[in-house]
This record gives sequence, structure tokens and C-alpha cells, in this order.
Amino acid sequence: MAEAFRIGRYKVHRIEEWQGGFSPPEALFAEFEAQAFAQVADAFEPDCLREGMIYGYLQSWLIDTGDMRVLVDTGAGNGKQRPGIPIFGDLDTGFLSRLADGGYSPEDIDTVFCTHLHIDHVGWNTQLQDGEWVPTFPNATYCLPAVDDSAWNPDGDQYRTMSGAQVNANVYEDSVVPVLASGRCRLVNDGEAIGAGMTAVHAPGHTPGHMVLEVCDDGDMALFTGDILHHPMQVYRPDWNSVYCEDRSQAAETRLKVLNRAANNDARIVPAHFGAPHSIFVERLPNGRFRPQNAIPIQGG
Repeated sequence: MAEAFRIGRYKVHRIEEWQGGFSPPEALFAEFEAQAFAQVADAFEPDCLREGMIYGYLQSWLIDTGDMRVLVDTGAGNGKQRPGIPIFGDLDTGFLSRLADGGYSPEDIDTVFCTHLHIDHVGWNTQLQDGEWVPTFPNATYCLPAVDDSAWNPDGDQYRTMSGAQVNANVYEDSVVPVLASGRCRLVNDGEAIGAGMTAVHAPGHTPGHMVLEVCDDGDMALFTGDILHHPMQVYRPDWNSVYCEDRSQAAETRLKVLNRAANNDARIVPAHFGAPHSIFVERLPNGRFRPQNAIPIQGG
């Protein structure tokens, strides 16, 4: 696991859990337009599009400041029952081995930050030991969005109105409840500090409590955006949502804010699912639209 990039003095490592074809683009994007996608489809191959399928990754990001180690999002996890999305159920990946390849053990992680409480962002919060789900990172404080904790709790009133409740079946029980019960969980609200130069920013729409982790050091900025962007196509078309976005109007508004913040500050965008190079910088075009830096132009933008 080589160093992926730096944010000032902070080292960032990418820890891959899974990669593969996920779905056809028309099945992922709620506002899909075939002609618009076709204009840039060639640029997405083979890292983000293969044989007509969106090609994606489950990956976590480890930020090592020298004084603390923060793990951003924890993938799908091993051996978990996922009837709502079987592709991420009963996995048996080498995630922890890849963490070890970088010289880190679960005990080395000081903080786990989950951008939101979806199936593929909290899975390695826990692992199965003696028939029980226990925290994977025993010394870490788990920072979870307070708004999402309330929204995804199956005992709460809001859960029954969530469109993703079926897809997220079992997730709260096996990947959130055990860390809450451990006493190592911190429910985080907008603007709270996670570490030196690290701020949790409420970024709703994909889920009610989705957060971006904004990290600044020595003049550099990176935005760990979780599922604000699933695919580079959404840089060109921030009005396109994934079918998993709970509030599509709000999600599109949040996406546009994130792109503007990145362009205004020359900040690196670090999503959870992008193919190589896995993180990007964006530029704002004269017409107000965006594209990844050094990307091919498209008609009208």
C-alpha cells in the first residue's frame, strides 16, 4: 500500500477492499441521458467504465498526520448478510492484509470517520469474533454523523420513510450498534473538528446526514466526499444523482457546492468509489460547468 498523495505534511494511503463492474450507467444514474454520457464515455475506459458497466471500487482512505491516524470510510466488511444488495454480501476480502501492507494494524487507528451510514461505508467498523460483531479498530474513536445515526436507526420513525431501507438491511445492527455499545462512538454534527485541520461538514442529500471531511494542512486542502460523487460523470453533470440518493434535489445542490468549493480552493476531491487515479482536481469552465482537470472537452461544456 503505497502513499497515494499528501495534504501538506499529512500522508494519505488508499486501502482497496473490492473492485469490479457494478451496474450499467442507466441503472446507476437517476437522470441518465444516453447522448450526454456517450460524449465522454471513451475517457472513462477502462478505469471507470468497462464493457458498458460502471467500474468502481470500495476503498478507504487512511490519513496519517504523524500524531494520529484517521481512517475515512470502512467499505462493506467481510461475512455480512446483505440481502438488499448481494454483490456486497458475504465478502471475504484481504482488506486488513492491505492495511498491514502499509505498515498499519487495526490497533494503530486512532479515529474512524464514516461519511454516512450506507452499507459500503461502515462494513469494517466491525468484524465477527466468537459469533459476535465487535469493533475492528479497538483503540479508535468512531465518528459517525449524528443525523444519519438517527435516520438509519430501524427503531426510529424516519427509517420507515427512507427509500434505501431495504438496500441497507442489517447494516445498522451489525456495523453501527456494536460501536455504539462499545462506548467508543462519537456522534458528530456540522462543523465539528475531527483532528488538527480536519472538519466534518454536513453535506446532505445522498443521505440525510452525509458529511464531507475537509482536511487542510500547510496550504493544501482535500475534500473526502464519500458518495457526493459516485463517478466522474457527475463532475460534468452535477445534476445527475445516483439512484441511491435519498433527496435528489438536495443531493444535486450539495454536489454543486462541493465542486465549487474544490474549484475555488484548488482542493483535491477524494471520493469513495472512483477508479484510477481515485481522486481528482476539478476546473470551472467559462460557462460555469466543471470538468476534471486535464479532461477532454465535451459539447456545450
